[in-house]
Amino acid sequence: MTTRQQAARDFVKTWLSPKRGREDADRQTFWNDLLQRVYGISNYYDYITYEKQVQVKADNKITTRRIDGYIPSTKVMIEMKGKIIKDLSKPLQQSGGGELTPYEQAKRYANFLPQNEQPRWIIVSNFSEIDIHDMNQPLADPTVLKIKDLPTKFKLLEFLVDTHQQQIINEKRLSVDAGVLVSKIYKELAQAYSLHADLNDNDIQKSLNMLIVRLVFLLYADDTGILGSEDMFLKFVERREPQDIRSDLLTLFKVLNETDDKRDPFLDDELAQFRYVNGGMFSDESIIVPKFTPELKELIVNEAGHGFNWSNISPTIFGAVFESTLNPETRRSGGMHYTSIENIHKVIDPLFLNNLRSELDKIQNMGHRNQQLERAKDFQRKLGNLHFFDPACGSGNFLTETYLSLRSMENQCLQIIYGTQPVLATEDLIKVKIQNFYGIEINDFAVSVARTAMWIAENQMLEQTKDTVYYNKDFLPLDRNDSIYEGNALQMDWAEIIKPYELDYIMGNPPFVGKKEQSIQQKEDLKNVFDGKSIGILDYVTGWYKKTADYIKNFSVHVAFVSTNSISQGEQVIRLWRLLEPYHLTINFANRTFVWDNEAKHKAHVHVVIIGFSSSNHGDKQIFNIDNKIESAQNINPYLINAPTVLIESRPNPICKIEKMIYGSMPLDDGHLILSNKEKDNLLKKDPTANKFIKPYYGGREILHGSPRYCLWMLNTTPTDLRKHPLILDHVNATREFRSKSKRPGTIAAADRPTEFGEIRQPNNGEVIVLPKVSSEKRNYIPIEYMDSKNIINGSAFMIKNANLYLFGILNSSVHNAWMRTVAGRMKSDYQYSIRVVYNNFPWPKINDSQKINIERSAHQILNARKNDATATLAELYQPINFNNIEIELKNAHELNDKAVLKAYGLKASATEAEIIKRLFDMYIEITSK
Repeated sequence: MTTRQQAARDFVKTWLSPKRGREDADRQTFWNDLLQRVYGISNYYDYITYEKQVQVKADNKITTRRIDGYIPSTKVMIEMKGKIIKDLSKPLQQSGGGELTPYEQAKRYANFLPQNEQPRWIIVSNFSEIDIHDMNQPLADPTVLKIKDLPTKFKLLEFLVDTHQQQIINEKRLSVDAGVLVSKIYKELAQAYSLHADLNDNDIQKSLNMLIVRLVFLLYADDTGILGSEDMFLKFVERREPQDIRSDLLTLFKVLNETDDKRDPFLDDELAQFRYVNGGMFSDESIIVPKFTPELKELIVNEAGHGFNWSNISPTIFGAVFESTLNPETRRSGGMHYTSIENIHKVIDPLFLNNLRSELDKIQNMGHRNQQLERAKDFQRKLGNLHFFDPACGSGNFLTETYLSLRSMENQCLQIIYGTQPVLATEDLIKVKIQNFYGIEINDFAVSVARTAMWIAENQMLEQTKDTVYYNKDFLPLDRNDSIYEGNALQMDWAEIIKPYELDYIMGNPPFVGKKEQSIQQKEDLKNVFDGKSIGILDYVTGWYKKTADYIKNFSVHVAFVSTNSISQGEQVIRLWRLLEPYHLTINFANRTFVWDNEAKHKAHVHVVIIGFSSSNHGDKQIFNIDNKIESAQNINPYLINAPTVLIESRPNPICKIEKMIYGSMPLDDGHLILSNKEKDNLLKKDPTANKFIKPYYGGREILHGSPRYCLWMLNTTPTDLRKHPLILDHVNATREFRSKSKRPGTIAAADRPTEFGEIRQPNNGEVIVLPKVSSEKRNYIPIEYMDSKNIINGSAFMIKNANLYLFGILNSSVHNAWMRTVAGRMKSDYQYSIRVVYNNFPWPKINDSQKINIERSAHQILNARKNDATATLAELYQPINFNNIEIELKNAHELNDKAVLKAYGLKASATEAEIIKRLFDMYIEITSK
């Protein structure tokens, strides 16, 4: 089954529910969900327009009507009815009198739309079916798509998104292709520089970076004509022999940096035709340009010049591709990458864009012209007064995408304000300036790329402005573009870049560096940012949280950072947020763990969260889940849960009266007391009577995969007995020697008892509950085993002595697993269970005898159901892709167990994970407060 088929199935399951299908309340959600979930339109808020106004004339009266839905890019009109309307071909009574079918009603509205908005398709739906009317065949019967058939017929609706999707695909392809070209030019230039043996590496690298930025700008300028006319630079290079290009390029750079009044009056006409650029692009005259080879000229003229059009690249994508392809440090990682525009919008949309779009939408739908005009002017001024800051901006993709989004809204305002009225080029029409977008980046080359990307974005949006209103302003000379600074953000005073009272929003994705990967300098940075306090296990990104908290204190700045998800899980939560407590930060929105993908050849699948916060409480809060569902929240705590703000402490003992969970036994033997299956068999062949010393040996891996190793377990063994088994004695002597050479006092002391494990926690009898320390995040349940204590459990697993079915049932429940998913740490993306954080803080329910019996019964059913396939391991039984296809008895047993446990916690069987976690946090507060 394809991803889209599965998405369509999920959509159908949602919308065939009898609770959904109200004409007014559900129609927008229906189409947003369809576009996003099934057809991948993440920015549906821009893509589809609701309640579009149209002036309709009937009986010599003009009335304003509203179109339920309209998709401008594919010219699709949507008319929605509720589920109570069973027959979409049946005429319905209209508010103005008369009867029309839903299609006739939509067609009537369509007739009064401007020619350029006439629908190509008209869709009529009642939530149970979608009737598709192709306006190229107006007399044909509609194509009827039953919602239940969507998983197999989703292609019938692909006309909804083809145009938009193709535009995105084209932008990505062009930008990546441009990155490939730049990489080729870079390599040829590097080869040309290498011929100059007298130059040091630093001078070469600095000049190479500067030169490649200038060449890219000139290639872009050629295809957009901003230098005066198209292909000016291309012709300049084309007319010269390779050996002459170097000196003439230096002359051209100087000319591009001179105003007309300062240029040589006798300047050659070819050079004089180039316009003054400004902006610092060509101001550094210390640049070293190498001698051009024929191959380099050929590459620039034909492949990058005649063979490619630079005008339609996406500055957001291309800036990142450009920087990652050529940055000496990132090139080693294996290729170009960029943060997708969709992921950028996961940050900036809930931070500010959604509210701005909503405000603009209200203005666009105003019926009173004068009021609309004034509101549009106010809104444009508001956009122009907003200031943004990315203190880890890289190639500037967050800043660039934000600028493009704001300028797009500004153009819509200009359309309302000016319409078809000409605007003088001298008028300061545009209020959103690139100078309002601030950044810090540690890499000098990335800073140059970010500034160039912003200039490209500025030019592209100016062209869109010219398409919107009659405004004939030149792009050159470039505006000042020095608000992106080079430096270490954790060492700089941000207030020297922009005062916090002048700033509105901070955003970005600071470096993804865990504790183990941090350099000495990065560790020092964190120590300094946290005022010399020990930062212990904290990820590098936490430095930006502390730095931001200091910066925004007492100011109404809103912030959103992409962060490694470990800061919202396990022990990092209490370490970080305890340090941030004095700042009284409020989490306003959060995006729970998802994969932060990029376009690198060797993708680093970093699991991240997005946290939006401020220094004051701002009302409604939202949590975005991995399935794109949005959860409203009263409070978002540091675990990104809609629950009270509590920090789960590491505790030596459980908060409830319950059996302790402990580590397995530790051999401390350098492997001499442990046997593989093959080693065990070889030993027994030589000494069959040694079997009494050998026991199955289980750790996390063996529990999951059902194939134990073996160990020598020799408690209470006498020296006399050992002398009868010389092979066993060899293992004992090797263990004694290893321990005696250790530097750890406890291990040295254990050398006096080499027949025993160094740390023994194994019970002598009964049964134990065992669970692995680490388990895949893809599983709904941690695989937990119920075992005889004759099996020896090692330190890579946890166990509970005196096991009983009640304990087993609770630990196997959705309740305990929800708690674990919330507070446990991670090893990469896998769950890393912790006794002190997860188990010892878990709130156990107060139950009656009946509830306990029900849980014991369902726990027993889980164990019985597992036996249906004696060959299946726990890893196989609980593999997510198999769980719905394994023995139905196991699935039913878990559902029955969940139901029994939920009831014990006072929750409904239908309780969501968010409801479960809220209940557990409330119980935790109640228990620990006592």
